[in-house]
Amino acid sequence: MGKVTVIKIGGNVIDNPEALKRFLGSFAQLPDDNVLIHGGGKVATQVAEKLGVQTTMVDGRRITDRPMLDVVTMVYGGLVNKQIVAQLQALGTNAIGLTGADGGTVLAHKRPVKEIDYGFVGDIEEVNSGQLQAFIRQDLTPVYAPLTYDREGNILNTNADTMASAIAVDLAAHNEVTLVYCFEKKGVLSNPDDDQSVIAELTPSVYAEYKASGAINKGMIPKLDNAFRALDKGVSKVIICHADELALAVASGAGTTLTQSV
Repeated sequence: MGKVTVIKIGGNVIDNPEALKRFLGSFAQLPDDNVLIHGGGKVATQVAEKLGVQTTMVDGRRITDRPMLDVVTMVYGGLVNKQIVAQLQALGTNAIGLTGADGGTVLAHKRPVKEIDYGFVGDIEEVNSGQLQAFIRQDLTPVYAPLTYDREGNILNTNADTMASAIAVDLAAHNEVTLVYCFEKKGVLSNPDDDQSVIAELTPSVYAEYKASGAINKGMIPKLDNAFRALDKGVSKVIICHADELALAVASGAGTTLTQSV
């Protein structure tokens, strides 16, 4: 059984060229096989404004109508993805930039309309990890933009945290998989205003307590929900850490490690 580390890098790091450079330097030095999934950051909003495309957000989530779908496809799958791939090549990592449509690796369907119509947003149906592992066997490092595809031939804007979790779970059927979420905080915090209040280990029961108290809230909740589901479905370990501490987190522990029990 091989070892694979699936790493998701957040949009706030993508928006900071120096932070992204440091992260990619660490990523390029990691052992074993690795898969990178990146967020989109604010670049899509900036490009949309230049093109006269309106940006609409609901509870921090982008409404992806047809004009915005064109923008995120260009920005996430093109500009951001290929800049990351080029930097990794310069660091000696033979990266291949992908969306879920490439090689048919991540199939999704358009999210059903309920209270809110999110537009062309994808909910993942399945991951073709066989094709993904074929890339890895060719000594290629997959770098995924947060885009999937559906059976009707549409590209779909897809949450990068969810995409990382789905890829990790499917790879876990034949590999020992560590899932790492890197962002601008040192881990999951017991006090959102204190960056030193890192919770070293988080179990489902402790997570429930912090949610009830309001200490863990907003965007951290879907991230952690995805993480615990990944553990339930076979992923060996989930780590949430600062992008600058990636190497330490993978090697010996930094940030917050999620476990099923104490």
